[in-house]
Amino acid sequence: MRLVLLGPPGAGKGTQASALAARFGVPHVSTGDILRENVSGGTELGREAQAFMDRGDLVPDDLVNRMVADRLAHADAAAGFLLDGYPRTVPQALVLEELLAGREEPLDGVLRFVVDLSELLQRLSARREIEGRADDSEEAVRRRFEEYRAKTRPLEDFYAERGLVREVDAVGAVEEVTERAIAAVDGHHGADLQGRATGRGRSDVT
Repeated sequence: MRLVLLGPPGAGKGTQASALAARFGVPHVSTGDILRENVSGGTELGREAQAFMDRGDLVPDDLVNRMVADRLAHADAAAGFLLDGYPRTVPQALVLEELLAGREEPLDGVLRFVVDLSELLQRLSARREIEGRADDSEEAVRRRFEEYRAKTRPLEDFYAERGLVREVDAVGAVEEVTERAIAAVDGHHGADLQGRATGRGRSDVT
């Protein structure tokens, strides 16, 4: 099971990724975790990343791509993975596509967790009151939402053209959203297998 998870900040991707990883028996691969593990572990990739971070620069795509490739080569990812936070751009998606094509292990799907701005504002307002997080102010949330939408729209289009996107309503109890995500994945696999049996390609799956 090889999945990419998409969704704006506050959509609950991290929570859902943990539940889905347990359900499908594959690792939840978060780019934030990969970066922290490499830096704290003093790996060669971590030292390269630390040099950029020490200068206050963003870690470049090439280095992030190599970190992800290294993580997906681990034994626990042999049966699949859930990617959270990567790819963020079409160029990164192209690198991932090439990597997986080389292993003859294409993505099984892309889950897009859908939640509107008003719901996000309500969720993060509650979190702000509980945790006192200044970055959850309404202005900050609106800015992050618009930035995410602008940056990921091309990525969503990229995967939609490949017939991989499955939308999941992210509003409701955690367990309900998890069940919707599982149904989206299972439905995708059923349709894909039927398409192969009748000679249709993945692009015919709806």
